[in-house]
Amino acid sequence: MKIETIAIHAGNHADNNTGAVIQPITTSTTFIREQGEYPGGYIYSRASNPNRTSLENVLTKLEGGADAAAFSSGNAAGMAVFQSLKPGSHIIAPDDMYHGLRNLLKNVFAGILEFDFIDVNDPTILQDHIKPNTVLIWLETPSNPLLKITDIKQAVAIAKQHQLLVVCDNTFATPLCQQPLALGANLVMHSATKYFGGHSDIMGGALITADKNDWWQKIRQVQEMGGAIPSPQDCYMLVRSIKTLPYRMKGHVQNAQLLAEFLEKHPKVERVMYPGLATHPQHAIAAQQMQSFGGMLSFCVKGGADKAAKVVNALKLFTQATSLGGVESLIEHRAMIEGPDTQTPKNLLRVSVGLENIDDLIEDISLAINTI
Repeated sequence: MKIETIAIHAGNHADNNTGAVIQPITTSTTFIREQGEYPGGYIYSRASNPNRTSLENVLTKLEGGADAAAFSSGNAAGMAVFQSLKPGSHIIAPDDMYHGLRNLLKNVFAGILEFDFIDVNDPTILQDHIKPNTVLIWLETPSNPLLKITDIKQAVAIAKQHQLLVVCDNTFATPLCQQPLALGANLVMHSATKYFGGHSDIMGGALITADKNDWWQKIRQVQEMGGAIPSPQDCYMLVRSIKTLPYRMKGHVQNAQLLAEFLEKHPKVERVMYPGLATHPQHAIAAQQMQSFGGMLSFCVKGGADKAAKVVNALKLFTQATSLGGVESLIEHRAMIEGPDTQTPKNLLRVSVGLENIDDLIEDISLAINTI
């Protein structure tokens, strides 16, 4: 099946008892046991639930994987990966890693795991940071918020030389724009809160594996025993939202490209970070490994942080808020969100381009920029 068909059908299980076309929400925490067996295949909802099974099935098929595990948030999914590693293991992560996961490593796993945040796009630097206890390379492409692009095949080739695992955060791209497993990654991570949810009203996270190996079983064990799982209602809503994901992404990508092109020509904009622009430093890599360039962009306003803040506060259609991937356009002064140790330029604005009419979005941002 093509990906649009997968999105609609792979997460739905019609109810044979009632004939309901759409799978109902199963809120039961426990399930009937008969003579030592569980005829329905379910024991306890922390371990598995019909709605979570359906969600994990569609996620698996969308990413072309062997299995998926759903979590209560993207950070919970990332934490499950870190918890699956032996104490003392070394992780290589990008210098532009999403700050939530970066802080998770620094504040929760410090003293348990070792980690280096480096430019993973430079193969020499990447090779130089591999240690005897290195077990995993974490990739995030496009990155948050600088929209850096990592050559996934190149990173995988280096990892294989040293028998390392590769995890790729595919949140910005979604499987509609990029499929890291097909490029050799072992595991894909998503904050399902974002484009999978698509309406800024569901929290969730996901891991999709290329192989059901021992490492994956350990992650599954963390999921079941730790219990950081989405509710049946959240799973139902995510499955429902995923049905429109392919068509929503087409709109996000088209609007982002047009907005990026407008901003790139604006005299009060210092630079625009969007992989669909020919001026992007890794545009050629993005064009090779991505089917389309996503709905996220960042741009730097000339004049520094104060000017950037003024632009944000003058906007009418763009909502100033954290998160991304909803149908509404969001914008934020990213350095303020990330805190004092941020590496993000102080004049950078990150934009989640929504599905409003692009002419309205361009007019709104043009009027705001012209106030500075």
